[in-house]
Amino acid sequence: MPQRLRYATLLLLTSQLAAPAVLAQNAPAPAAPPPAPTSTTATQPDTAAAPAEQTQEAEISAPGGGTDAEDIVVVGRNIPNFVRATPQIVSVLSSADIARTGEGDIAGALTRVTGLSVVGGGFVFVRGLGDRYSSSLLNGSPLPSPEPLRRSVPLDIFPTAIVGSAVVQKTYSANYPGEFGGGIINLTTKAIPDKNFVSAGATISADTATTSELGYTYYGGGADWIGYDDKTRSVPGFIRNAPQGSGIIPVEQVAQLSNARTTLLQRNNQLPANWSGEISGGSVYDLGTGRLGVIGSVSVSNTFRTRSTTQQDSVSANGAIRNDYQTLITDNRIVANALVGVGYEWDENKIRWTNVYIHDTLKQGRASVSDNYNNFSGLRFQQNTSWFERQLIETQLVGEFKPIDDFSVDVRGAYANSKRNAPYERQFDYLCVARPQGLTVSQTSANDAGGKQCDGVYQVNQRFSPFASIIFSELEENLWSGQADVAYKLPTDRPFTVSAGYYYSDTQRTSTRLQFNYQLNTGGGTAIGFPYNLYRPDYLLSPDVLNNACPLVGTGACTVQLQFVTPQGAYEYDALLRTHAGYVQAEAEATDGVRATIGVRYETADERVTPIMSPTRRLKNDYFLPAATLTWNFAADMQLRASASKTISRPQFRELAPQQFRDPDSDRLFFGNPNLVDTKLYNLEGRYEWFYARDQRVTLGGFYKRIDNPIEQVGFYPGSDDRLQTGFTNLPSATLYGGEFEVQKFFPLGFLNSDFFATRRLLAIANYTYTKSKINASDTCVPNPGDVNGTLRLNGCAAGFGFASSLFRSDAPLTGQSDHLVNLQLGIEDTKSLSAATLLFNYASERVTNRGPSNLSGSGFQPDIIEKPGIRLDLVVRQGFDLIGGRFELKAEARNLTGTQYQERQTFDSGNVVYINRYKQGRIFSLGLSTTF
Repeated sequence: MPQRLRYATLLLLTSQLAAPAVLAQNAPAPAAPPPAPTSTTATQPDTAAAPAEQTQEAEISAPGGGTDAEDIVVVGRNIPNFVRATPQIVSVLSSADIARTGEGDIAGALTRVTGLSVVGGGFVFVRGLGDRYSSSLLNGSPLPSPEPLRRSVPLDIFPTAIVGSAVVQKTYSANYPGEFGGGIINLTTKAIPDKNFVSAGATISADTATTSELGYTYYGGGADWIGYDDKTRSVPGFIRNAPQGSGIIPVEQVAQLSNARTTLLQRNNQLPANWSGEISGGSVYDLGTGRLGVIGSVSVSNTFRTRSTTQQDSVSANGAIRNDYQTLITDNRIVANALVGVGYEWDENKIRWTNVYIHDTLKQGRASVSDNYNNFSGLRFQQNTSWFERQLIETQLVGEFKPIDDFSVDVRGAYANSKRNAPYERQFDYLCVARPQGLTVSQTSANDAGGKQCDGVYQVNQRFSPFASIIFSELEENLWSGQADVAYKLPTDRPFTVSAGYYYSDTQRTSTRLQFNYQLNTGGGTAIGFPYNLYRPDYLLSPDVLNNACPLVGTGACTVQLQFVTPQGAYEYDALLRTHAGYVQAEAEATDGVRATIGVRYETADERVTPIMSPTRRLKNDYFLPAATLTWNFAADMQLRASASKTISRPQFRELAPQQFRDPDSDRLFFGNPNLVDTKLYNLEGRYEWFYARDQRVTLGGFYKRIDNPIEQVGFYPGSDDRLQTGFTNLPSATLYGGEFEVQKFFPLGFLNSDFFATRRLLAIANYTYTKSKINASDTCVPNPGDVNGTLRLNGCAAGFGFASSLFRSDAPLTGQSDHLVNLQLGIEDTKSLSAATLLFNYASERVTNRGPSNLSGSGFQPDIIEKPGIRLDLVVRQGFDLIGGRFELKAEARNLTGTQYQERQTFDSGNVVYINRYKQGRIFSLGLSTTF
């Protein structure tokens, strides 16, 4: 609905984050792009007490209907309208809240919300439940994922420039999709501006672990710096068609592949600074009886990050190190995005057409060295060059209408396409040899490189088979969705609203991964001969070597070819998820201050994953999902909320698909399991709220979830020489419970009798979440992540299954769950103009990222893999000023001031510690300037 209060009702707003930055600044200078252009209508907690004061409320676009907030009788004078408008528990981030955090993307901003943490490059965990238990919406419509490893979308690809508000709803209501475990995250893009504007901004930043430090890069294409391939990495037809043929790519075709530009890894001792820029504009026109608005935004960022990481593993029960690598990884990430929105509103109606384009590229160079690995035969050096290009396009049309009083209709439809293209993932493996072919190696000048040194020369040989490999992978996903909602307020003495709706979505994905090993035409496990095997990678693949790979045997005696391989599982799969749903919901006020909402949703879904040349795995289930909430405003400025619901979580495509992928962020291999089943969740929630003063509050809540068949990540080793891989299985059950506490307080400084402090106040916002979970690892048969093809029968279970007790420890926590999450914001800000400094503290306690793999002996299993997020301290300073007719903002940021180290480790009973990943994270300092005219 176009009216702010009524529209907020549709979203079911509460006060978890009540836009304190907006409340503090009556005339804020906007960050670039401009201030939330549509969300300036006031709310008044007590119109009788403060008729002149106005505060800002974020505009939200989301499914479902509701009642008018002004019809609800509320006792408390300080309870804001957007709190009394809903029985649900949500967290709201307006554009001003986002600006205060200084974060460049929504994932970073959401880490400041009670109970939320962000893991693995933008995936949000709500109350310790992994990203698979959270759903993301854009203007109320679902989003597809450009990630082969997830169905959920990484929120770090959404820059704050295009987002007007972000809402996290933690209690389930029937107007939302049934896949609701931890919460729903709804992003609303900016729509109709309040006035014409043009805004631009730029930022430069430095990372102490990366900027002007050593990194590994490669040339690539001429347009790499903006994140687009200029056809340097074009994939020829003979690569795409290799699975249909013999699987052998002859030397003539091997020579046609891009070589030096995608192969030669180079040292860069002076990595550049990070930068970003953006420009946006909007116009509003009077048209007929309404307003027509147009808004557009374009931005680009280019960042470097280097990780000097220790990577170890162990296959023994006592934690003896098997492999120990020192790896230097340099990521160059380029994000380009655009938004075009057109909106028209008249009377109490609004039409919104939104188009979003996001292009996110990761260019990665990686070098590893080890003098401690399985079957050691000399110093080993590996190099990798990779290119991961992700793209998301969405167009959606939303109509919010009120044809007559007391009756509203919302309709929304969307189409979204996401792609991930990763061509030319190259790897080369070298062995240090002191006397190649019996020859003496002499050194004429010192090697100025640090780290481990080769006392001889590096060469490729048959010791590491293959000596080189190349992977081409592609993913494309299309998502169509539509929803219609109606709400009618009955002509009763007390507010009573009935709403109903229908929802449809159709998601289709195709994923392909083609891996090729380099070998000689004499057969597998062979390598280029001396002296060519001493060459660097681009010379190894030069035409002279490709056509004469065994010079000591004879000219042209052997050539280099590619062999198509499928190391595990299917090289291609198709996936589909088609959902139909309907709901009915009633919201009524039983007596003054007491309101109830009861609804039920019927949802049926057909999920299929079809690996090529394999049978389809199909999950076709339907559910009735009830939800009920009660709000009791029992005293002045205080109220209680209670909620109960049943929800579900379906396996994600990557969890069902038997296909191997490497996650470039964790540098770990993942493999799906087609034997997974749906997860059911039973949720209870309670919350106490005290609004002891205007814009200030204390909240205390508790929650409990019983989870049947939760899906967990499990580490496993396919063999004694293989790398650690991550698979998936169902647990019999688990429980999760905990509590949340939040306090917000302002301290006016006018008593200091200073002009500087007359309009300033101190800000303190603190929240704490305690979460505890326990898994049930009984002698129940569950899918075996190491045997997805069903070749083994364990514990009397069916093929491909085994006892949960052989994979898990009972009472261990769920993966991704931290017992403690703490956020603290301390700042000083001006209530009359933009001038603010905020210190942000974040702490997350240790959490399990992977279940420990089973011992190779078949008896027992290793300790779980534990991540230590630690403490993070940030400082954001913002100052606005007017110059030459424009409004400017200068922003300075200091991130990760504690220099917290990243750790992922296993701790064995013997006292041995195995570091799966360990590296230092740099401190980041940035300076930005933006302006609006």
